[in-house]
Amino acid sequence: MDQLEPSQIIPVSSLAEARRVAFYRKTYTHVALAVLLFIVVEYLLFQSETIVNFALSLLGGWSWLLLLGGFMLVTNYAENLALRSKDKNVHYAALLLYVIAEAFIFIPLLFMAFSVVDGVAILEQAAVLTLALFVGLSAVVFMTKKDFSFLRSALTIGFVIALGLIIAGTLFGFDLGLWFSVAMVALAAGSILYTTSNMVHKYEEDQYVAAALGLFASLMLLFWYILRIFLSRD
Repeated sequence: MDQLEPSQIIPVSSLAEARRVAFYRKTYTHVALAVLLFIVVEYLLFQSETIVNFALSLLGGWSWLLLLGGFMLVTNYAENLALRSKDKNVHYAALLLYVIAEAFIFIPLLFMAFSVVDGVAILEQAAVLTLALFVGLSAVVFMTKKDFSFLRSALTIGFVIALGLIIAGTLFGFDLGLWFSVAMVALAAGSILYTTSNMVHKYEEDQYVAAALGLFASLMLLFWYILRIFLSRD
């Protein structure tokens, strides 16, 4: 099949109900599989003391900034692969690449969680709250049928400011504190609204893996900062 010209793009919102439902089912199934794969990869990474120590050694200073920079490049590369290619194998490779990168960058935070009293319980509470917020925000998009693409500028500005604060905190050694995590939870919530809206109004029927990648990225960002908030209480 020839690639569609931009004028021929048919968004999911324009499809018949049965095809829309099938797209959503495929997308959220892939989000669930990505989460499961994240857990499996994370478990395997924690079996290697060398990998864990290497990840922990990157905390602080320029090494952490380089890791964040590398992670952002991987994220951008994976999302572009999934969106621009029509090859499903490329879509899956992009999702796999992103899940592995996400699992690696989570090592220090999860190591911290496992090191505190009731760490497993804290992880479970953070996961439940993250899932509840994710489902609730997704429901807002589906029930209101509103296009949240207007959030793009605000999210871009917010992420640039957040990145600047992270860089400043890393270089000058100050803790960004609880309120920064709260602000990042709000930013992640906005990202979920925006990404879910794009899935409905911007994506094509065969881009369910790309949609899953975007949703998974927003979900994990939300989980990261909710977990940080829970850990800050101890």
